[in-house]
Formats: sequence, structure tokens, C-alpha cells
Amino acid sequence: MSERVTVLTVGGMTCAACVNRVEKKLGRLDGVTATVNLATGKARVRHPPGLPVTDLLATVEAAGFTAELPESEPAGPAKEAPAPEGQAPDAERNRLLVTALLSVPVLVLSMVPAWQFRNWQWLCFALTAPVAVWGALPFHRRAARGLRHGAATMDTLVSLGVAASFAWSAYALFLSGGTAHFYLEAAVGVPLFVLAGRRLEAGARRGTGSALRALAELVGKDVSVRVPADAAGQGSSVGLTDGAATVERRIPVARLQVGDRFLVRPGERVATDGTVVDGSSALDLSLVTGESGPVEVGPGSAVVGGAVNVGGLLEVRAAAVGADTRLARITRLVEEAQTGKTQAQRLADAVAGVFVPAVLAVSVTVLGFWLGAGADPQAAVTAAVAVLVVACPCALGLATPTALLAATGRGAQLGILVSGPQALERLRRIDTLVLDKTGTLTTGRMSVIAMTTSAGDTGSGSAGAPGLTADEILRLAAAVEHGSEHPLARAITAYGDLRREALAEHRPPPAARHFAATAGYGVTGEVDGRSVTVGRPGELSALPASLADAVRTAETAGHTAVLVTVDGTPQAVFSIGDTLRPDCYRAVDHLRRLGLRPVLATGDRAATARAAAGHLGITEIHAGALPEEKAALVTTLQEHGDRVAVVGDGVNDAAALARADLGIALGSGTDAAIGAADVTVLREDLQAVPDAVRLARRTLGTIRANLVWAFGYNLVTVPLAAVGRLDPMTAAAAMSASSLLVVGNSLRLRAWKPASRTTRTAKTFRTSITPDTP
Repeated sequence: MSERVTVLTVGGMTCAACVNRVEKKLGRLDGVTATVNLATGKARVRHPPGLPVTDLLATVEAAGFTAELPESEPAGPAKEAPAPEGQAPDAERNRLLVTALLSVPVLVLSMVPAWQFRNWQWLCFALTAPVAVWGALPFHRRAARGLRHGAATMDTLVSLGVAASFAWSAYALFLSGGTAHFYLEAAVGVPLFVLAGRRLEAGARRGTGSALRALAELVGKDVSVRVPADAAGQGSSVGLTDGAATVERRIPVARLQVGDRFLVRPGERVATDGTVVDGSSALDLSLVTGESGPVEVGPGSAVVGGAVNVGGLLEVRAAAVGADTRLARITRLVEEAQTGKTQAQRLADAVAGVFVPAVLAVSVTVLGFWLGAGADPQAAVTAAVAVLVVACPCALGLATPTALLAATGRGAQLGILVSGPQALERLRRIDTLVLDKTGTLTTGRMSVIAMTTSAGDTGSGSAGAPGLTADEILRLAAAVEHGSEHPLARAITAYGDLRREALAEHRPPPAARHFAATAGYGVTGEVDGRSVTVGRPGELSALPASLADAVRTAETAGHTAVLVTVDGTPQAVFSIGDTLRPDCYRAVDHLRRLGLRPVLATGDRAATARAAAGHLGITEIHAGALPEEKAALVTTLQEHGDRVAVVGDGVNDAAALARADLGIALGSGTDAAIGAADVTVLREDLQAVPDAVRLARRTLGTIRANLVWAFGYNLVTVPLAAVGRLDPMTAAAAMSASSLLVVGNSLRLRAWKPASRTTRTAKTFRTSITPDTP
């Protein structure tokens, strides 16, 4: 049966034990599985379509927490993790400030005997009472609510620690006759340090998600649209026709509809995905796709919402709005990635589920042991309270989500979208990389590599037949090909445009008359009174020696040879092919140095595949591979023990991407490829693939370090507290410092930088190969 996914905002969670409890409660419903993220305060719930969402909300509330559906703003600013229940940010800050003002005198007088004056303890008690009751009230409330639901969390430990310290101090002050030591400093220190730690921790956690919020905030609030002059009050331009009288109107972006025409002035952001109707400019896509340089756009060009216009005025027709935009899809992918868990974190959450009850048992045992051993009651209470306070599973709950927040946000900034922690784990472990060719290693566009004239010279400045220079031959050929939409024709036309720009020739190209195209052969036309034919070379014996050699050279290199004939005389041969991406040599070399074995799998013919592989140093080649054969290749490699990742961009790669241990799709590829992949690279830069591998390894290393610290901290501090080597106030400071250390370690991922693009392995070349065979 199909599943439905619902995201809930859960309030009142403070530690991994809370996370474990919410997941367990939801998991008891039939057909329901849930993943809860402490750092974001979100629960991602998979459940049968027939199960009402109200049942999910009621289940979370029955566990002692608050739950609500987040506002539906798929492309709007990302929401921060909810504050503890009943506390607005200002209320939290005020509670911390008042607690600090009351606590500092108590801490100073309690810890500096030289400053103590007569009856100082009564002043300290008066200052401690509001801290122990009002300052620690959030802990008491959540602890009481947890106990009503049969749950014990970190708040239970803090609440009991504060209550025990204050109660013992009251006993020592009022009933012991002054013989017992009192622990007012612990009663104020524990809530002060925990409140301060949570305040700092909340700020740090907001920092881990700042990249995602910055991405989500790229959408502006309003936009200028063109509307028919007679419908200016309606705010829609769906029915706008070319040449109709229009007026400009400013409307909220949320009211923009598919088909509306809107204006993007220099310095403004593109409001939503669309197609340029009028104007030309350059767009800065660095915050959307990670592209380092501006991208030129003109009429007919597709544009992405969130891009910054750094050139002229553009008029754009909206193609997608709201949740259907590319920016919204990127945001959803990142948010989904951040709700997942690594295997180590699942183990940590399982441990946290029994950790708090175990700590309570240890605290009672310590108290009984000390009293049974004849120790002073105040020492026994001190040890028991210290155990309660120091054993906080907060760090366990924050170890993975904070690292994922920082890493996935940083990846999104760099144009790398990871589907979740499982993909990160697999990305770290892969050892074999199967690379598609066309559109992955290559640009996917045909280009003229060389032009050889009948005089035997190569290049556009050589002389051709008597009376015609190479530039004139190119001009005639480009004029005829201008009427064709064939990829080879577009390559020759573009080559002619580049040559005219190089010669600063501003006159338009000549027009061809009597244009005709013959399938499988080429095109013919009349230009400036000359009959021009551009097409297949035919019999080489009928060609001059220089042109016949050019055809043979092109075929040997895997290029496509195109012959130009003017007035029945062979004049030149174009060698046309698909060029390798300028960064792919460096990217493949980096992958190899990361310990990955590159394998080329392409549907192209063997000569073309060998040409590409030879330039990249790839020795394992599988040419002429159909989509099912690519998937079978992945299976064969896996059967030999290889952990395989596939990099592709087309529909023919989708099966292999899904079959692989890890699928990596280029964002410029098809939706089928992106949907089957675990990692999507948005940049037009293959170097993003080794960058993704490095980011995965750094992230998992950070997560492991966080978990080692979180477990190690408790293994060391709980025994120290049990034997009386850690007082409650120091325990509270250590507990807060532990959580801050974990979050701070995760924040380092925000500053992670890819490897330098200028390495000694860089190589300047222009390599070309032919397109995939149909």
C-alpha cells in the first residue's frame, strides 16, 4: 500500500531521550515509522494514507510534547527549530538574565569565604529560592509532564538535581542547627549553566541551518508584472498577447501564476522559474546552483528563481510557481536529508531511550551506597545530585543532526544535494565510479574541432581553392547551415559566429536561397550566387588528397567529418565532435587520488569511447552499452565485491543510477536521472563529484567524533560524580560544555572548502568525441 509522508513540528524536546520517546510512540501506530530531528524540532512521519493526521498529533501530545503541522511555505524562509514550550525567545532571554543576576552573588559568596559576612547564608537563600523555583520552572514543568506520561528525560535529571540541592540546603539552614553544609551554589548553578548552555546551543544550532535558510530566502516578496492595460486591476498576465497594450504592476510573489510575464531589473532576483521573453543579460546563479561565473541569457533561455540579474532588463514568462520551482525542490531535498540518521546515531538514540532511567537508578544506588558505607549524608546527597546533573544525553541527540544541518547546507551552497545520511555513508565507502560520457564527461554539444581546406591547411585563415579563402568557405557553409536544426549544423553556425566575432565583422551573415535538406546526407543552398553543399564526404577517392586525409583523421579520432562543396568543387572538411568538459581531467584525477577506480560506460561507439578515455587516463571502457547493459555492468561489479557509484545525466542512465550502491546525477540532466540518484550535482562542473566525496568523508568524520565525545563524556563523568570527585555545579557546567562542544564541532563544516581547482594535475587541452549513436 502506498505511503504518505507528513512533517510535524514537535515542541518540548530537549535531549535524545525525548527523540526516542516520540519515535517509539508514533511507531506503535499501525504502519507508521517516524524519524525525529532534535536540532530542527521536526518529525518526518511515514503512515498509511487512511490514517488521519490528527491521530499523529494526538500521539505526540500523549507522549508529553506539543505537535503541529508546519505552515505550508515550500519556497519561503525556513523555520527555525521551535523554542521550548511556553517560552518565546524574549522570555528565554529574560529568564536567563534574571537567573544570572540572582545567581552570581550566591556563587561568589559561596565560593569565596573571605567575602562572607554575618548571616550571608540567609541572603543567599533568599536569592536562591526564586532561581530554584522560577528560574528552573521550565525544567520542573517538563519533568512533571514526563512523569505523568511515564517518561524520564534530561529535564527530569535537572529538575531533581535542583530540587535535591535546594531541599538539602533548606534542611541544613533550618533544621541541622548549622552543622550540615548547604549547596545553594549548586541550586543556582545548575539552572544558570543549563539555561546559558541551551541559549548558546540554540544560537549554534541556528548557525548550522543558516545556509538552508539563506537558500530559502532567495525568493523576493514582490515582483513587477506586465498586465493588459484593460485588466490592470486583476494582476494577472496569463492572457497577455504579443503587441497588446500593457502596464506594469507590482504584486506579491505568492500571487504569481504560471504564464504571467514579470520584469527583472538589474540587481533584482528572478522571482520564479521561467523563460526569457525579451531582453538579454547575465545571471548570477552562485547561491542557487554553485556556478562560479555569470550565465548569459536571452530570449528563449530558461531562468531559475533566486538568480540575481547582473546585466540588463529582462522580461520573463513564469513556467513554475510555489512548490514546483527548482528552488523549492532544492529546499525540500535538503530538508529531507536533514531528517535522516546515520546507523551510529540510531544506536545512540536507542541508548538514550534507556539512559535516563538508568541514571536515575545509578543516582539512587550511589546515595544508598554512600549512606550504607557510613559516609556523611551531605556527601552522599552531593554525589547523587552530581550524578543526576552530569549525565545529560543532550550531546547524543545533537551529534548527528547538527552535523547534517551544517553539511547539507554547505553542500547546497556548493551545488551538491545529498538525499540523506545513508547516502553520505555510502558516498564515503564507494571504491568504483562508473562514468557516463555524453553530457557527463562531455558538454553534450557538438563543436567544430578543425577545418581543413583543399589546399591541405588546417585552420580558418588558410587559403582554399583559387579565389576562396578559408574564412569565405566558412561564411558560405554557415549561411547554408543556418537553415538547419541538426546538431552538426548548429556547430558549424556557432563556429562561423565565433570567427566573425574574432574578426570584428559586424555585417550579418548572408542569406541562403533555395535551401534543401536531404535526410542522411546534408543540406544545399545558394549563397551569393554560389551553389553550396554541406554533408557527408562520400567516396574518398573523389576528394583531393588533403581532404581525404582529413576525413580519415577525423574518423580515426572518433570525430564526424563534414564536407563543404562550392559550385561542385570540394573545398573543405570540418571535423566535428562533442568536447570534454574543461574540468573533467582534473575531476577524474582527483577521484583517482581519493582511491576510486573510474570506469567509462557509454552508448557511443568504441573509437569515440577510447578517445575520451585516453585523454582522461581511464583504462576500463565499456562502449556501445545500452541502458540495461549499464545496469548489468553495475551488478557485475557489485558481485565482484566493488562498492559502485554511477554518475549520469540521461534517461538511459536512470536504471544504472538506481541499481548502484550510490547514484550521482548532474542537475543539468533529465528528471528521471535526478529522481533515481542519491546525490545531485547542480553545478556545471564535474569537480563537484570529488568535492561531494570529500564533504561526505569530512561529515561522517565529524559525526563519529561527536558521538565518541558524547559517549566518552558520560563514561568519564558519571563515575567521577559517583565517587564524589565532581560537585553538582561543576557537573552542570560540564554538561552544558559537552553539548556546546558537539555543536561547535559540527559548525566547522560550515567553513569547509573544496579542494583547490588549481592543482599541478591541471591540463589545458581541447578534446573532442562524437555523439552517442541513436
